[in-house]
Amino acid sequence: MSEPARFEGSYLGDAGKLPDNAKLECKICWWVYDPQQGDPVWQIAPGTAFTDLPSHWRCPQCDGDADQFMVID
Repeated sequence: MSEPARFEGSYLGDAGKLPDNAKLECKICWWVYDPQQGDPVWQIAPGTAFTDLPSHWRCPQCDGDADQFMVID
């Protein structure tokens, strides 16, 4: 059984509890992943929830791991 996706901050780091529209901020460089915007650097389409990002996705600004992101809003 694989480990659930994790991230810093809210929901005790359980990505399964994140709403699809949750915005998350990199705790290293403060870049914000907004699902309505997607991520043009990684060619992530607008409307893609943070929990649906590919496992190899990293912060497009500082190359930080996805588990270094914190929920905002």
